[in-house]
Amino acid sequence: MTAAEKATIARFVDLSSAYLKGGYGEVKAEYHFADDMEAEVDLLEQVAADVRSCERCRLCKTRKNAVPGEGARTPLVMVIGEGPGADEDATGRPFVGKAGQLLDKMLAAIGLSRTSNCFIANVIKCRPPGNRDPQPDETTACASFLARQIQLLSPRFILSAGRISAQTLLQTAEPIGKIRGKFIDFQTGGMTIPLIATYHPSALLRNEELKRPAWEDLKLLRSELDKTML
Repeated sequence: MTAAEKATIARFVDLSSAYLKGGYGEVKAEYHFADDMEAEVDLLEQVAADVRSCERCRLCKTRKNAVPGEGARTPLVMVIGEGPGADEDATGRPFVGKAGQLLDKMLAAIGLSRTSNCFIANVIKCRPPGNRDPQPDETTACASFLARQIQLLSPRFILSAGRISAQTLLQTAEPIGKIRGKFIDFQTGGMTIPLIATYHPSALLRNEELKRPAWEDLKLLRSELDKTML
């Protein structure tokens, strides 16, 4: 609902109340409402602010910038990776290095973009030193931020990029090769969202043989997206 619609309803309620009390006339009250979308954006921005000021784990001591995430506010797909690398730590933006550039091309190949219909985030919001794997207490410290983002964004699908992301989200030790290639129901906060996992773009840069199965994952995602739009 827009701010104008909310003000119209409030004005009608005030006029009705005045009439019933025998004092019908022009109501001169001022109304200050926000659009529902604006309120949602404010909540997302609050999550981002909380991430940037977070000191819940040791990573706050070595980061340059926390990386909350970015993208569309009503995404078809939420892409969730592992964590920031050096380029992301330097800029405060997710997936902006070579792996991020490849991710953008992968998404574009199936009609997706962080500027229009995707939101991109990570399991952890700060770079682990030397790009090591996140420790369990670090992913736990960040878990509520990601959960809040998922609740607010309510994406139709989640694309989990890489082993750490898939294992963390699905609470499994299965290798990425056994997780990918299919949709799995991801449940959080009363929501059930279809999740598909694939190889991290950085893995594709290291091993070109992974590009074909990753492309199959993306085509499967595109096929399901098309079904939801019929």
